[in-house]
Amino acid sequence: MAPLFTVTPRLVQQFRYDVGWQKQHNATTINYGGGKGLEIVPTEHTEVLISAPPYVTHSSPQLHDGFGDVAFVFKYRVSAANERKGNYVVTAFLSTTIPTASYSNGGAHAAFSPNLALGKGWGNFDVQGTAGITLPAGDVETLGTPVGLNATLQYKILGKLWPEVEVNSTFWANGNNAGKKQVFLSPGLVAGKFHLRKRIGFAIGGGVQIAATRFHAYGHNWLFSVRFPF
Repeated sequence: MAPLFTVTPRLVQQFRYDVGWQKQHNATTINYGGGKGLEIVPTEHTEVLISAPPYVTHSSPQLHDGFGDVAFVFKYRVSAANERKGNYVVTAFLSTTIPTASYSNGGAHAAFSPNLALGKGWGNFDVQGTAGITLPAGDVETLGTPVGLNATLQYKILGKLWPEVEVNSTFWANGNNAGKKQVFLSPGLVAGKFHLRKRIGFAIGGGVQIAATRFHAYGHNWLFSVRFPF
């Protein structure tokens, strides 16, 4: 199952819609869409994700509600094997965001994030992880080039339940946040997939990111996720 916060190294074909509630002190920001959208597998080794711009609302009256940035992800599966031959997958992917946001609900510049994603399974247990760097198209001296590391542990129960624990980390070697790190511990549960009609399935899940370091952009991020694989 694709994790809640970590990009899966598997190639998946689905429509996904996420809603996130970020809480920092007494302020709440709600993101409708979460940068997810239509994921299609046009060839045996590739996947393309196209997201509609999310809509972002704020509890603070000083901030304006509006649309966020459009996101794209291109995956290329480098290597993979089924359960009898190793049960693993290695994928390279490039995610990009385009500054289409209204007000300050997105980035001021486009950003490009090359990543390497790995996955390995042992029966009902699996590990998925990514490592990558974000390269902004401008203001690099201010924004820096943060490195992201994510790891997910999953276990399948009763064939349909996927409890998971993720570690989502970001490190800055330059920019205004040079020397800082941000780590979230993220428990969650996804149920599915359930058959709806012909090739169309359904999965639903939720979880929360909990800040584990003193420096963090938000304290908690609750996530609700709906997927329609086909």
